[in-house]
Amino acid sequence: MVRYAPKSMTAEQYDAIVKKEYELGIHPHKGLDFEVCFGEGDQMKVSVVYDTMESFEDHGKKLGPILEEMGIDPGEPQIFPVHNTIHRGE
Repeated sequence: MVRYAPKSMTAEQYDAIVKKEYELGIHPHKGLDFEVCFGEGDQMKVSVVYDTMESFEDHGKKLGPILEEMGIDPGEPQIFPVHNTIHRGE
């Protein structure tokens, strides 16, 4: 799991990033299991679970230029190993 905690990001900025990713055809990334954006005001954070570390790295290469273009500093992503996920119906 990867957690991004930018110094400042609003829900509107997050929505604009996702919109741009869809326009470029890079979202949802083929290795994305799920993504959650949470927080309030300009303190929005994003947690993402990818199927592999390679998927995370590949998506990061594509996402980085978008964030730079929009003036968002994602900071250093926190990476956590995932022990288990539970989905409805399992």
